Amino acid sequence: MRFIQAFSLIICLAYLPQAVAEPLSFPITGGVFEYAVQPGDYLIKIGARFGVPAVTLSRDNDLEYEGLLMPGQKLVIDNRHIVPELRDEGLLINLPQRMLYYFRGWELVATYPVGLGKPSWPTPAGEFIVTNKAVNKAWRVPKSIQEEMRREGQIVKAEVPPGPDNPLGKHWLGLSLTSIGIHGTLAPASIYHFQSHGCIRLHPDDIEVLFAQIEQGAVGSIIYNPLLLTESNGQIFIEAHRDIYSKVETSLATLKQMAHDAMLSNRIDWLRAAEVLILKDGVARDVTLSIQAPQT
Repeated sequence: MRFIQAFSLIICLAYLPQAVAEPLSFPITGGVFEYAVQPGDYLIKIGARFGVPAVTLSRDNDLEYEGLLMPGQKLVIDNRHIVPELRDEGLLINLPQRMLYYFRGWELVATYPVGLGKPSWPTPAGEFIVTNKAVNKAWRVPKSIQEEMRREGQIVKAEVPPGPDNPLGKHWLGLSLTSIGIHGTLAPASIYHFQSHGCIRLHPDDIEVLFAQIEQGAVGSIIYNPLLLTESNGQIFIEAHRDIYSKVETSLATLKQMAHDAMLSNRIDWLRAAEVLILKDGVARDVTLSIQAPQT
């Protein structure tokens, strides 16, 4: 399957002598909007639903991280993300971003935040095929997870039947990658975190929509790009994430190489870019250099 590879930390072609530098122009999803707090909301829950780290929400809104929210309270949410690749068909999941993208006919159809494997049990990268679809699937607990239950003093279960206690939720998309799938969850607040045993969790509402659109045999890819750069409508954006699985380095030197390869170096505010790299707040931030008119 053809695809257009984004400039990223792990791309190799950008460093080959014969590579031709081309300007970047990858879409940005999400936006900046106002959200009214609902009863029972807290920052982690809101961040999980919209794909924003709770600590970023607290900083952007000048709130205490563990402070109480009042129903009706207004929050500004910035959940902009850079699409790391453009594909003709199928699914794309970028692990550090904790985002899933669905393409059809080179068009981005949907974008969803996801929950992924904890660092001690990472979600694997690689190409995959959707091998099966199921509704109300029983969870046959892998031996490795049974052993974890035993170590942690939990009741060891070999199988969990469909229903309100099933951690797979209602919808399941089985993948060709070993022992993982895309599914719903009983804990929506766990979305946009690294807490699973490798599976990819979606909010119950999101997986219901995706399940209806994806056919068995659909293709996809899981990639690992913690640092993204693009030009959109004349502005330069950088998005930086933690290297959660300790795979690559997200340094200023790497970012400068990426900008050089994309012919964007002289249009970036490098002080602002350095701040974005330090924060790694998981949001696409505008780092366009402001050019002031000379005084007369």
